[in-house]
Formats: sequence, structure tokens, C-alpha cells
Amino acid sequence: MALISLRIPDDVAARFAALAVTEGGKSALLRRLITDALDMRAPGAAPLPIGRPEKVTLRFRDSEMRQLSEIAHRRGMTRTGWIVALVRARLGSPVQPSADEREALRAILRELNRIGANVNQIARAANAGVQHGRASKVGLSEIREAKAVVESALTELRRIFGDNADYWRAGG
Repeated sequence: MALISLRIPDDVAARFAALAVTEGGKSALLRRLITDALDMRAPGAAPLPIGRPEKVTLRFRDSEMRQLSEIAHRRGMTRTGWIVALVRARLGSPVQPSADEREALRAILRELNRIGANVNQIARAANAGVQHGRASKVGLSEIREAKAVVESALTELRRIFGDNADYWRAGG
């Protein structure tokens, strides 16, 4: 198995270690993150941008500027942000979600973090029961409930990412 090594600031390392405790350890979390990143990347997708951004000047007529402003506003973006996202989508780069999509993603992340904490408590209770030679009192109903919430969150994530991709593919 290959080894990947990197240097990060001490505070980032400490925060990552704290997160990794709930994810099976640092190595397990890193393996999952790398695998997820590779799985999410579409075949033929453009590599991540490298280098300093450069300015491009575009000229539009007044009527086009009004249209751009309206479209960007509906998407919760600035004109410039919308144009940049459109160009990046056409280049195959990952697009940035709108403000509403970012808030929905944050809500899903919070819910998944709560579920993770609950699953860890269930696992601790089960392990404690096994260590003390008694049957675990952890009910399957709690596990099924957590599974249903995770499945619902994943469905919502797929919808958000799908809607975002459809929006940029269709040109808004």
C-alpha cells in the first residue's frame, strides 16, 4: 500500500485528529476522503485551476447587463460570479453552488454530524455491553432511524448536486 505524507499547520492537524476520532481514525478518514474525491470527479473533468487568476474584460449591451443581473440575482449570485461559474462549467470545472445550495449543504452536513455522534454512542454502548459480558441493549430501531435519516440526507445531496449540474448544463 502506498504512503502519502504532507505537512499541515498544527491547529489544522489537531482539528483533523479530533474529527478523525469519530471516523475510525486519521488514516481511515484520509482514505475515505481520497476515495470520495476520486469517485466524485467526472471522467474528463478539467483539473483544478492552478495559478493566479487573471482579469478578463467583457462588454455587454444595457439589455444584456439587465438580463445578466436578473439571472444572477435569481441564483443568489453577483453578475461576475455567475459569469465565472458559467465559464467554469463549460470548461468542465466544478461549479460553485448558489447561496441557497450552500445553506442546504450546511444543513445536511450538520444533520450528518449529529447522526455520526449518535452512531458513535450506539457503537460505544454495544462495545461496553460486549466487554462486560452482557447483551447489548442497543435497539435496531435507533440504527434503522439513523440509516433512514442518512439515506434521506444523501438523496437531498444528490438532488442538490444534480440540480446544480443541470442548471449549468442547460445554461441557466
